[in-house]
Amino acid sequence: MSLQFLWYIPNQAQPGHRGDDAVTDHNSLETLTGHAKALEEHGWGGALIGAGWGRPDTFTVAAALAARTTTFQPLIAVRPGYWHPAKFASAAATLDHLTGGRVLINIVSGKDNLAAYGDSEGDQAHRYARTKEFIQIVRKLWSEENVTYHGEHFSVTGSTVVPRPVPRDGRPHPRLYFGGASEAAEQVAATEADVQLFWGEPLNGVGERIERLRQLGEKLGREHPPLEFGLRITTLVRDTTEQAWADAEAKVAEMARGDISRDPNRHAAVGQQRLLDLAARGEVLDDNLYTAPGRFGGGGAGTTWLVGSAEDVARSLRKYQALGVTHFVLSDTPYLPEIKRQGDHLLPLLRG
Repeated sequence: MSLQFLWYIPNQAQPGHRGDDAVTDHNSLETLTGHAKALEEHGWGGALIGAGWGRPDTFTVAAALAARTTTFQPLIAVRPGYWHPAKFASAAATLDHLTGGRVLINIVSGKDNLAAYGDSEGDQAHRYARTKEFIQIVRKLWSEENVTYHGEHFSVTGSTVVPRPVPRDGRPHPRLYFGGASEAAEQVAATEADVQLFWGEPLNGVGERIERLRQLGEKLGREHPPLEFGLRITTLVRDTTEQAWADAEAKVAEMARGDISRDPNRHAAVGQQRLLDLAARGEVLDDNLYTAPGRFGGGGAGTTWLVGSAEDVARSLRKYQALGVTHFVLSDTPYLPEIKRQGDHLLPLLRG
């Protein structure tokens, strides 16, 4: 199975995300296009573009960047409830058609400012039941005509999406990435997703979750091709191991002083809490998984970091690959220089 290496593009309303350089026009089309083109030039397949109310609209940013690039694949984060499944299926199929099959989708069911855009997800069980229906309808609309589906949360009648997504690299439509560590989330992933994304947990935790999801898919009667697995993590890479750790510790010291803002959703989800709990097991787990950032406000992919030389980090990522991880979504700040550094020095080791 081929490996996929993606980065992260911070479409933020405010500059300085996770300590990134606070520059003028940080979210202008020119700046973000510069990131996307640098990704093409330095060996990356594309980038995750996050979703959330209060930031530039993710799908609009993705469409604009796709129009200015030739190979860049946007991994577009979307939320059921913010989108109706039929409207989303049509928008994504159109963009996939226009880009020759470059669209990737990340379905997000975590917390957001729901009231701001008129949504109410209810409790966890309701949220993931709705997500399951959303994915099922989108898949049908991408692959069938005259679709009729009447669920508890969504319905369509006699619906056909035109144009169709572009089959590419053995996939009939855009891959559906999905995250979540709760029991409800894992049931959706095991049966409906194409790729389950993990945050930076130790190897034994990721291995256990992969085995559990595979067994769960068999138990629940998964009808799609085998579930694939991805890792979304911060990778702090420097020329030497010593320099990497010195820079990592300096950045955590900035976080402790409050010079880098805290992630506001860092306690909101089961998967996030799993990461925060890792600090109790030690400041460094496995060979070089740094847990200290989570103690001082790091959230999501910034909660734990893989730290070291390119050789150190590549060695660790290959261990995740040995467990079955084939999709890697990496990043570090400042984002643009790190696209170049890690593209030039880390990716060749992973592809070699």
